[in-house]
Amino acid sequence: MRILTGLQPSGQLHIGNYFGAIKPAIDAQGEGDGYYFIADYHAMTTTHNAQALRDNVRGVAIDFLACGFDPSKGVFFKQSAVPEVNELAWILSTVCPMGLLERCHSYKDKVAKGISANHALFAYPALMAADILLYDSNVVPVGEDQKQHLEVTRDLVGKINDQYGEGTLVMPKARIRENVAKVPGLDGEKMSKSYNNTLPIFGDEKPSKKLIMRIETDSTPVEDPKPTEGSIILALYQLFASEPEYQQMFEDYENGGCGYGDFKKRLATAYWDYFAPMRARREELLKNPDEVDAVLANGAQKAREEASIVLDRVRKAVGLS
Repeated sequence: MRILTGLQPSGQLHIGNYFGAIKPAIDAQGEGDGYYFIADYHAMTTTHNAQALRDNVRGVAIDFLACGFDPSKGVFFKQSAVPEVNELAWILSTVCPMGLLERCHSYKDKVAKGISANHALFAYPALMAADILLYDSNVVPVGEDQKQHLEVTRDLVGKINDQYGEGTLVMPKARIRENVAKVPGLDGEKMSKSYNNTLPIFGDEKPSKKLIMRIETDSTPVEDPKPTEGSIILALYQLFASEPEYQQMFEDYENGGCGYGDFKKRLATAYWDYFAPMRARREELLKNPDEVDAVLANGAQKAREEASIVLDRVRKAVGLS
């Protein structure tokens, strides 16, 4: 079984990225033949500063390794280090109906948020399909927001195989991450850079704790019980604390006698302690950039070897060779 996961380098990674994508990917190491890539071509739909893109790609590579990825258990590489993906995206585009792309809600949502409506943003699902199909991926873990793009990928596989022969492309399946922890932003909305409500994985201590201390709460007096339903503090604390620690805070909410300031301090401490080993690993990687370069270079070589096999098969099927 081959599993593929992409990480978009759109800025500083936050705990929503960690619990939503990075941790599940790392936890799944060894489950199958894993391919993990940094989606820098995709990032170009919204990032138009060359140095910012380089810095973001580098940051994702370091952070992913710091969070526990083991290069011996998977292939880790930059999307742009495998240019074959663009040829496959073009081949897929020749059978991709406009209506299929026009129905994609991700494009509509991003344009509604003020992102420039360029061709790359519109054709994003075709490139995403190529990312998946170039390595004969069987399983692609995705959140609900990417489920539609997996359906587009499956539609394109059907069209290619109907047109050029069964087996030209491997049909992938989506694995919906239903049990992944839900990470609220500091304002209660979904954690997202777009909403400016994130908590970084590797931020500096004082600024990060200040963010936590600014979480809005109601005016319930210290001595009174606090509402547990919809509590941002409880939801975030559960991600970092042990089960007994979480239960203790939950009981303190219900019993009263503790103020929100105390709860925020507990959350800040648990958050900072949780990522301590990863921060230490990250410092090591920052001091040894050659290690990061070697991992990416080795991954790119392995990815291109597999990509060439798949693309040769497709080129023969469609008449390009």
